[in-house]
Amino acid sequence: MPGENLSRDEARERAALLSVDGYDVSLDLRSAVDAGDGDPRTFRSVTTIRFRCNEPGASSFADLIAPSVTAVSLNGKDLDPSEVFDGSRVALEDLAAENELTVDAQCAYSRTGEGMHRFVDPEDGEVYLYTQYEPADSRRVFAGFEQPDLKAPFRFEVRAPEGWTVWSNGTGELTDGVWRFAETKPISTYITCVVAGPYHYVTDSYERTFEDGSRLEIPLGALCRKGLAPHFDADDVFLVTKQGLDFFHDHFDYPYPFGKYDQAFVPEYNLGAMENPGLVTFREEFIFRGKVTQASYEGRANVVLHEMAHMWFGDLVTMEWWDDLWLKESFADFMGAFSLVGATRFENGWITFANRRKAWAYRADQLPSTHPITADIRDLQDAKLNFDGITYAKGASVLKQLVAYVGQDAFLEGARRYFKRNAYGNTRLGDLLSVLEETSGRDMATWARAWLQTAGVNSLTPQVLLDTEGRIAELAVLQEAAESHPELRPHRVAVGLYRREDGRVVRYARAEADVDGPRTVVPELAGAEAPELVLVNDDDLTYCKIRFDETSLETLRGHLGDITDPLARALCWSALWNLTRDALLPARDFVDLVLRCAGRESEIGVLQMLHAWANSALVNYVAADWRETGGRLLAQGALRELREAAPGSEHQLAWARFFATTASDPADLRLLRDLLESTEKIEGLEVDQELRWAFLEPLASHGVADEAVLEAELARDDTASGKRHQVRCLAARPSAAVKAQAWAQVVESDALSNALVEATLAGFGRPSQRELLAPYAEKYFAVIERVWAERSIQIAMHIVQGLFPSLQDSQATLDATDAWLTAHADAPPALRRLILESRDDLARSLRGQARDAAAGAGKPA
Repeated sequence: MPGENLSRDEARERAALLSVDGYDVSLDLRSAVDAGDGDPRTFRSVTTIRFRCNEPGASSFADLIAPSVTAVSLNGKDLDPSEVFDGSRVALEDLAAENELTVDAQCAYSRTGEGMHRFVDPEDGEVYLYTQYEPADSRRVFAGFEQPDLKAPFRFEVRAPEGWTVWSNGTGELTDGVWRFAETKPISTYITCVVAGPYHYVTDSYERTFEDGSRLEIPLGALCRKGLAPHFDADDVFLVTKQGLDFFHDHFDYPYPFGKYDQAFVPEYNLGAMENPGLVTFREEFIFRGKVTQASYEGRANVVLHEMAHMWFGDLVTMEWWDDLWLKESFADFMGAFSLVGATRFENGWITFANRRKAWAYRADQLPSTHPITADIRDLQDAKLNFDGITYAKGASVLKQLVAYVGQDAFLEGARRYFKRNAYGNTRLGDLLSVLEETSGRDMATWARAWLQTAGVNSLTPQVLLDTEGRIAELAVLQEAAESHPELRPHRVAVGLYRREDGRVVRYARAEADVDGPRTVVPELAGAEAPELVLVNDDDLTYCKIRFDETSLETLRGHLGDITDPLARALCWSALWNLTRDALLPARDFVDLVLRCAGRESEIGVLQMLHAWANSALVNYVAADWRETGGRLLAQGALRELREAAPGSEHQLAWARFFATTASDPADLRLLRDLLESTEKIEGLEVDQELRWAFLEPLASHGVADEAVLEAELARDDTASGKRHQVRCLAARPSAAVKAQAWAQVVESDALSNALVEATLAGFGRPSQRELLAPYAEKYFAVIERVWAERSIQIAMHIVQGLFPSLQDSQATLDATDAWLTAHADAPPALRRLILESRDDLARSLRGQARDAAAGAGKPA
């Protein structure tokens, strides 16, 4: 991997030695629009750092990844860059008690979304810049001490092309051709930010008067590329922003500390968003070019609020090292959903959390790479891979459990004390636990050992014993754990009893209980009428896999769509999907449930998740000899629901997109083509540009839409978004030459930007093209170590994950994976982790296919 790694031990040693007083960073970005005569294209970066050393005479280093360094000065003494700069570090010898370091470098513009990303809009030729650093890419833009616990104030100044606007964390002014920005509060290097270019910019403001009569005014801004301006619903972004600011001020009792609040929607962004204080960056796909469902607006609102929560959890108070990444990400993920429900129009946000967010956590927690929420992060490569379903979604789920455990008031009071005691500082796990013990009176150390310091997910199953009159004699909850992670945990749960009444499945009894150990009796439910369905994590209070007794499972097979409560219904769907992934429920049975019940699902986010799961069941878990049948049934079901959905409804749109995903028969493909050409219409269905690309993808992958058709569509939609769609569709065509070209563009060349690498990978691996892709399994294992060594970590991750031969779902591929792992025991741990995760997914697929094949043959499980 280009650029030196940084270990936790090195960071701790440097933090013990140094304290940073401030940065002055001067960037000259005028080269962004020059013709450019070099590779890589570079910009000038001059950084001055004032810092103290508590052991005068000691040595340390600053971080910088740059093609060249022009000059280095330490305490007024010029140093020879060729002697002190090795490509990623600047050696600092014989430090004084107080020091001033100046580094004048030529830094490279990025095409990978890491550092200073440069994007040329194909629509109008305009150039747009933005930075993205987490966990450690500010060193690609300026020299610094790249670790979260060496905080300092920053002053930025930027020279930019004429006519551009520049934004940074602080308020900026253009004077004599230079943008100068107000000094920040002490913050970590990875949350500094610069955005520059001819962006479309919209402003608003937020005002609040506190109980003591003081007033807070926050200038608000939102920006995007000019080409997206006609689609930019900034008013809705500002609405959610103001609702979030009200909510967090109500609950945190600590005024927003970073002055202004700009939100930049930027192109070719690797993440969902980044919490840079005063200048949050988002992927521009959150600006919707066509019709989307309310689930998309809810998702965007959740991300806006997640990033806003970071202003307190992560920016104001920051973890010392990436071991405690959860201190910001788990809290932001929880607070995103908590505030979404408490402050916005998306009152069913917890349903989405239970159905979508937790699915991410359950998958991650069953991989061989699972780890405790408080992880062991040895270095920056470990840190990069730990932005995962454990740190985010499991952590948030566990915090939801914590709120049930200590009470909401105690939890929020703990947060308030945490902010006030640690403002602008860095913390570890114990700092948070101590305030929660104060406010709740609970033993937080025991809770943390069970929930934060062990890995794995427990399964909870109801056990119902009936008396002679058909009532419950005893209801118990059985808790199990995987052999690899045998920890049983304390769970605060609600147990719901359901029965059929007038064609509906309704809850008639509920009891909360503290489940602890392998078997816990719930005495409150003794004497209740016999249930037809027992839901052991009703209301989704804890983090667990829900299992069912046989009676409950039979009820779900016949009446899942009759459950009236949308959260309970979502929990049952999630539990059934986990049973499918665990090879306990045949995948064809899950497909059948979707076909029979999904059309009645009222929650659009749940419906879209069911579509994704049904497609995953078809691709990964059904037996190979039933795959064609299952695909045909799903396409028929999707088309039926599409035609029956209310004209113009979001359910109609969701079914249209799912139909496009499943279409493969000539008649289905012909219908998609006719809808594109307007020779066929479905009442209320508007085939806008985004839906056109969704229809073209299956047409391309099945050989109906050729290169000329895709070129014509790009001419119709000659935008950055259109180019990404076209690249994906081109790579999806069923041709050996096409696959060879796509492979070469991604593996053998670094000419494509990060976004086009992603698009090419998405088109390359089409489930309908297993035979065509078979030769690439062997090639994959031959190149991945070289890819990891030569490419940036972000691009290498895309390639290693995106090209793994998961569609070659056979024991031979599993054996080849094991052989590579055995032969490459000394490969970088982060690379091995990605391969181990892909191997586990493949092994899970094979178990699921075997279970489904047995069901198809009429054999017992």
